[in-house]
Amino acid sequence: MNTKPSNAFIAASWVALLAGMAAFVVGLWNAQMALNEKGYYFTVLMYGLFSAVSLQKTVRDQMEGVPVTGIYYGLSWFSTLMAVALLVVGLWNATLTLSEKGFYGMSFLLALFGAIAVQKNTRDSRTDSNSL
Repeated sequence: MNTKPSNAFIAASWVALLAGMAAFVVGLWNAQMALNEKGYYFTVLMYGLFSAVSLQKTVRDQMEGVPVTGIYYGLSWFSTLMAVALLVVGLWNATLTLSEKGFYGMSFLLALFGAIAVQKNTRDSRTDSNSL
């Protein structure tokens, strides 16, 4: 049973993605840290978003019977977990207050959730889901 997502869920997904990304990036912009450290966190955010979308697609492909190689499926899981681990290690070793660390962690996870939901909605909204 394939049903299209509601407009409210589509809007909420985009809001989650944009709010998470915007909060993370604005936090980096205003942070008192070296430019290379800001670059590290920004790269981890972009890597996390890409890997989360890739993971969602491979999981969905498998559910729908679309062939997915085991190595790509495994790499998608590994990349998503690695992005989260890189953020955790970076924040663990950062000279930030605990509230700042929590802010970055929560905005990162919100952005990842939003990316997964937007990818799901994009796929569900298409009539030919095999073309994605």
